[in-house]
Amino acid sequence: MMVINGCESVAEHPIVDAYKFEKPAHFPEPTYTFRNNQVNEKGFKLGRRLFNDPSLSRDGSISCSSCHVQSHAFADIMLHPFSFGVEDREGKRNAPPLFNLAFQKEFFWDGGVTHLDFAPILAFESEIEMDLSFEEVVARISRSADYPALFKDAFGIEEVTGPYVLHALSQFMLMMLSADSKYDRYVQGDHQALNSLELKGLELFRQHCESCHQEPLFTDLSYRNNGVQRNITDLGRETVTEVPQDRAKFKVPSLRNIEVTSPYMHNARFETLQQVLDHYTEGVAEQVSIDPKVFASGKPVISLNAEEKEQIIAFLKTLTDPGFLTNPIFFNSND
Repeated sequence: MMVINGCESVAEHPIVDAYKFEKPAHFPEPTYTFRNNQVNEKGFKLGRRLFNDPSLSRDGSISCSSCHVQSHAFADIMLHPFSFGVEDREGKRNAPPLFNLAFQKEFFWDGGVTHLDFAPILAFESEIEMDLSFEEVVARISRSADYPALFKDAFGIEEVTGPYVLHALSQFMLMMLSADSKYDRYVQGDHQALNSLELKGLELFRQHCESCHQEPLFTDLSYRNNGVQRNITDLGRETVTEVPQDRAKFKVPSLRNIEVTSPYMHNARFETLQQVLDHYTEGVAEQVSIDPKVFASGKPVISLNAEEKEQIIAFLKTLTDPGFLTNPIFFNSND
């Protein structure tokens, strides 16, 4: 049975339901400005085509989907700890996964963009990603054989402009809703969804992890230094705020779909969840701006034995959302 945005079967509902944004019942209110850009089927499909189009990079080799792969929750694959851009230029950070973006106000590891509509511009114009000015992106779209007609059909415009390019991309990304994991079914009343090992892991998670990874998004959207850099070479949030107290702080990532988004951390330091938990219990050391929730009084705050780590990992895997990872509406298609 296929699940699309909460619908058990496409055949049982009008197809338009698959392209309508619906807030999961147990989620907070979205922060995205839908009043300016309501998701619809034509806009979504146009955004999907743009997301998968390598011609929008300088040398025609890289699309958004090159670094954001659906089967990995729209993160990069394990082979690319740091994503590669045009001419195989290697990035400096691990590409984060993309989902539940309608509930966020800031984007990227350092929060350098404050609205989803503007996030693609950084990828287009980055010298180590797509390396193409946004002006030229719009020009290439305008010169194409079929894009102008698609934009007219989706937005009723005669000329392709930058804001509508960004609106189309946002419509595609806004529909990346992940809210149908075993955990979600459990908190919505299916008490058989989690087994005893997973339930113990949930209990331990709420005790040791939830202060930063708050349910149901599994992030508090704050910026913290968790000590993952042995020597601070990436200033993180400080590059945006220019506040020394923000040195080496990075956005707390959501743990949803964490099972498929390895490697972990902005610097891709860890390959396994076991390594992540080992870091928090044994590897955190004192340094400038270290978060007191992970290191205080001269030692790591979190204490877990081997069995407890196993239980937490079992719970974290219940955050995997198979329907999201295989939802056909995200497949690369020009229909």
